[in-house]
Amino acid sequence: MSHHHDDTHGTDPTHMDWDELTPLLERGAELQQPLYAQAAAWIGEQLPAAAVRRVLDIGSGPGVITCLLAEAFPHAEVVAVDSTPALLDRAMARAERRGLGDRVRTHTAEMPGGMDDLGDADLIWAGNSVHHLGDQRAALTGLARRLRPGGMLAVVEGGLQPRHLPRDIGIGRPGLESRIDAASGDWFEEMRGALPDTKAEVEDWRALLAEAGLAPSATRSFLLDIPAPVTVVVREQLVSAFTWQRKALAGRLSDDDAAVLDRLLDPDDEEGFMRRPDCFLLAARTVHTARRG
Repeated sequence: MSHHHDDTHGTDPTHMDWDELTPLLERGAELQQPLYAQAAAWIGEQLPAAAVRRVLDIGSGPGVITCLLAEAFPHAEVVAVDSTPALLDRAMARAERRGLGDRVRTHTAEMPGGMDDLGDADLIWAGNSVHHLGDQRAALTGLARRLRPGGMLAVVEGGLQPRHLPRDIGIGRPGLESRIDAASGDWFEEMRGALPDTKAEVEDWRALLAEAGLAPSATRSFLLDIPAPVTVVVREQLVSAFTWQRKALAGRLSDDDAAVLDRLLDPDDEEGFMRRPDCFLLAARTVHTARRG
């Protein structure tokens, strides 16, 4: 998923147990469906639906966005591409439930090695997946080669770190989320540094897409705004996400901040996510598009 946006961090920065992360990934994507529906509609304005016959969803996870793309492009076969069979099973089950089983396919592939076996596509969606590949420039070039003439690559990278709490939450030192973000940023650097063939890259996505041989077309950010008071589903997602952060950032947070986080995660604490009236979900995702000539 994203520049530690909805990535969930394991204690080994290079290892993510995607099977274990499935509920968190799936619920997170479901909550963000309105944002991604807007993004898909925006892509549809650039790429007429009738011209899209095959779509690749790179790093599809449990298939929430795969199904959304299948609904947005009703003439297309949509292929969920992921390295984890259990996630692809969930993607296919979701497609069947939504009546999309005749147009959704799954393809197990480890990126970037499996790129040549994907076949060609009119639209390739890479949602928060490129940053999991050591050589991002080579990955974009490989994806660009899979595009049919006139086809589009949509890369979701960047945006803004999600926010869930006011600056001052009444316990601990104000600014907890900013400090968690800083620790997550360090984690992300370690994760990137430990990837095979990793290369430092200026994250100018338009320039990288141009260097991949494509014509950058547009960039736009989409907002998810779920204000307080939030539903139980949102509260449960916050608990899941911050539980993973608590585990991943062990040793990176001060004892005081870790203690506050433990209170936020306690279902019986009046100051916790499950009870406090002021938690929310505010996030922005940035989508960069580019066309093959």
